[in-house]
Amino acid sequence: MYLLAALAAAATLGDVTLPDTATVGEHAVVLNGMGLREKYFLDVYVLGLYLPEKSNDPSHILDVDVPKQLVFTFLLPVDAETLADNMRGRLNATEEAAPYTEQICGWMKDVDKGEQMSMDYAPGVGTTITVGGAVQGTIEDVAVMTALFDLYVGEDPPSASLKTGILGL
Repeated sequence: MYLLAALAAAATLGDVTLPDTATVGEHAVVLNGMGLREKYFLDVYVLGLYLPEKSNDPSHILDVDVPKQLVFTFLLPVDAETLADNMRGRLNATEEAAPYTEQICGWMKDVDKGEQMSMDYAPGVGTTITVGGAVQGTIEDVAVMTALFDLYVGEDPPSASLKTGILGL
């Protein structure tokens, strides 16, 4: 009976299970959806999006100043340089995030299969990046949150299926 209760409070995509709820700062958030990032026929990571309440409207997700979280669970090892290069190209394309690009890229660390990276945004605090369970830093500028979350729910996500999954569509 306890196992059924635990399974009811989680969502699974492939081999990755994420809880239905999480905490950002002192705020409760719910799992909006999960998506798979594939590249060159390889499954790279599963991404979960957490919001105060479910939404499939990207502009609402980006415009509302509420707690939110992106959780990446890696399905294969990825080195820090690859993570940084992928972020660098996309962040430098956004005027608001460009001044912070090298700082954010410097926070990337090697990740092993099964490790997580998260981007947590809390109003009044900023966006905190955690890699492999270790907090790397926080940027207070709300524009950075918008730019980071736009990478995944905006007009040019890594893949349409990833965006569709995290939007819960």
